Amino acid sequence: MMDNRMKYTIDSNMQFPLVEIALEAGETAYIQQGSMVYHTPSVTLNTRLNGRGSGLGKLMGAIGRSFTSGESMFITQAISNADDGKLALAPSMPGQVIALDLGTKQYRLNDGAFLALDGSAQYKMERQSVGRAFFGGQGGLFVMTTEGEGTLLANSFGSIKKLELNGGSITIDNAHVVAWSKDLNYDIHLENGFLQSIGTGEGIVNTFHGYGEIYVQSLNIETFSRVIGNHIVTGGGDDDGGTLLGNLF
Repeated sequence: MMDNRMKYTIDSNMQFPLVEIALEAGETAYIQQGSMVYHTPSVTLNTRLNGRGSGLGKLMGAIGRSFTSGESMFITQAISNADDGKLALAPSMPGQVIALDLGTKQYRLNDGAFLALDGSAQYKMERQSVGRAFFGGQGGLFVMTTEGEGTLLANSFGSIKKLELNGGSITIDNAHVVAWSKDLNYDIHLENGFLQSIGTGEGIVNTFHGYGEIYVQSLNIETFSRVIGNHIVTGGGDDDGGTLLGNLF
């Protein structure tokens, strides 16, 4: 039986690695918009509506995804017309890239974790409860869920650690969650109520229950953005030592 899974290499000698995908004639991969670094002449990049079906239904589905989940209406499809196609990708954030085999295992992804998916696999947007959507940031009312057989490439902000649950539970800061097994139950909530969460600095968390895998990232994009924001002055002023970035743009 022919193996149609993605053929890829991740350069472990790079601190922030590139991923190079090999494509044979007719093979396709779906990639994060803006992630392409280089490709060989046989590879063509096409913009596709990020929805299922055809015609008006596909258009409306793509628009719906954009409004309800924050996803783009479009996704990039890479296809090769020769057996020597190569395509290199880089994540939008500095971090690690992992490959997850899809088939008997399926996964849900947090926002920003998707990098690439080979043409034999798919993903869909599954509706979340209002409570999960309100707290989560994981696609709002919808969360990305894989299906089919193939390879998913996911990226992180910082390094990735794999956790395994064998019937127990674990609570993780929601901003550190990258991906988790579809079979796991999860509950997004405040750590200790509103006032306690403000006091401890630990706000929205995700408690997982059951059997499966969870992939967490070492850095928190929300915390990082606050740190950077504290060093950026965007308004005018007379502070001699200030960095008035707002006056430069």
